Amino acid sequence: MQFNWDVTYPHPRAPVFARNVVATTQPLAAQAGLHMLRSGGNAVDATIAAAAALTVVEPVSNGLGSDAFAILWDGKQLHGLNASGRAPAAWNPGYFDRHNNTIPDRGVDSITVPGAVAAWGDLNQRFGKLPLSDCLQPAIELAEAGYGVTPAIQRKWANQIPVLNTQPGFSDTFMPHGRAPMVGERFRMPAAARTLQSIARDGTDAFYQGEIAEKLCAYLQQHGGSMTTEDLARHSNDWCGTISKNYRGYEVHEIPPNGQGIAALMALGMLEHFDLDPYQADDVVVRHLQIETMKAAFADVYQHVGDPDYMHAVSADDLLDDAYLSERARTIKKDSATLFSSGKPPGGGTIYLTAADASGMMVSFIQSNFMGFGSGVVVPELGLSLQNRGSGFCLEQGHANEVGPNKRPFHTIIPAFLMHQGKPQMSFGVMGGNMQPQGHMQTISRMIDHQQHPQAACDAARWRVHRGLNIDLEQHMEEQVVTALRDRGHVIETVTDSYMDYGAGQFIWRLSDDIDDGYVAASDSRRDGHAACW
Repeated sequence: MQFNWDVTYPHPRAPVFARNVVATTQPLAAQAGLHMLRSGGNAVDATIAAAAALTVVEPVSNGLGSDAFAILWDGKQLHGLNASGRAPAAWNPGYFDRHNNTIPDRGVDSITVPGAVAAWGDLNQRFGKLPLSDCLQPAIELAEAGYGVTPAIQRKWANQIPVLNTQPGFSDTFMPHGRAPMVGERFRMPAAARTLQSIARDGTDAFYQGEIAEKLCAYLQQHGGSMTTEDLARHSNDWCGTISKNYRGYEVHEIPPNGQGIAALMALGMLEHFDLDPYQADDVVVRHLQIETMKAAFADVYQHVGDPDYMHAVSADDLLDDAYLSERARTIKKDSATLFSSGKPPGGGTIYLTAADASGMMVSFIQSNFMGFGSGVVVPELGLSLQNRGSGFCLEQGHANEVGPNKRPFHTIIPAFLMHQGKPQMSFGVMGGNMQPQGHMQTISRMIDHQQHPQAACDAARWRVHRGLNIDLEQHMEEQVVTALRDRGHVIETVTDSYMDYGAGQFIWRLSDDIDDGYVAASDSRRDGHAACW
């Protein structure tokens, strides 16, 4: 790929070139990962160190009670890891009668079994070079000594206080002075340090069995939750492989459902049926076609996708069928917006980080509590904040994503990976709720269709589709494009989103087949992120 290195957008960051890179949403976490590489570790060790550090330095987005997914190139082949947890055994549709037949967005009845800590152990045991205890040490030190809260994180932290201050344990942990920390103010998590020390000493099984599990479940039950130590002990992650779609000679890989990565693949599969060569990357025709393919993909995904064990009517292969996506593409009009319904295929708050090392190993990793601070529930004695992934279920009878015991909910967090001619090309992801597949598609198209380098593709103004004809446009979107999209029938709304907004991406692109040539990396300017290298 011959990138145009002269392309820049407002608030640009320079691309970073190196043979070893860790790109995350927070500089201290990137440095934690880099320390592992400089200590003889590999990209997996760097990923674990950065992920653990992020539970401390970016607690709005993730914590010890997160879920996670990963795609990893080990130097020979691609691997996919699903580290999302399942519903407690007590959950069934009738369980939520206590909440007027709705699934709460927050609180103890929004929490499924956390999978992230188990992901660290699975990655370490299969691919790591350093002991897990070494990988967790930077996070332990940050939790004990504290750190200065960075601007983007502080803003999102403060926005969540009015929503979550009454949730069990929240104010004890995240409002040390009765408020959110100020920018630059030191924040410490000594209880989280002790929990991390226990995991470092006894392994990740210590989280799911024994004292940590007992304290976690006792606290949740004290506040009306139903998770049991049996639910935790039953948890296991899956080496699930990847699903992929060819896009103009490149293979885009995502984790299979229960995640929404399939939406990006479907949108790209439709977009490939349109010739974008006559247009510039920021042309309204390109933006319109991307928006329409994404809307059509979401219409199907929201109807058909859930835990793959329960997707009986429609499979991932059905949704990615070439003939089906070609048929869907034919329903898209170049000059007007369409209100899409789901088709019928033929039968048959998040952190993202990426790391790559000089040996060629590349890791795409995402870890999340979902909405800002997740459920809002924190076990103060453990410093353990918990996700609210249970809110991703629905109560529609017979739906693939209908809530059920020991079932995985529909997930928004998705790592991604790009291959070219059987070789690794890029490890990447864009965090931010349903913005994630939209960010994947927009940045991939910019790089492949328009030869924009990763940092430029990351910095460019983004759009975000909602339900129906409604879309949201980033403030620095070109005015003539805004007008032209409105003329095509798009309903442009201004969405105030205190956490997800337009996502935040991290990208590591391999420069050539010769690994000694290294990588070019990008980190999103919408966050406090950093691509650290040596």
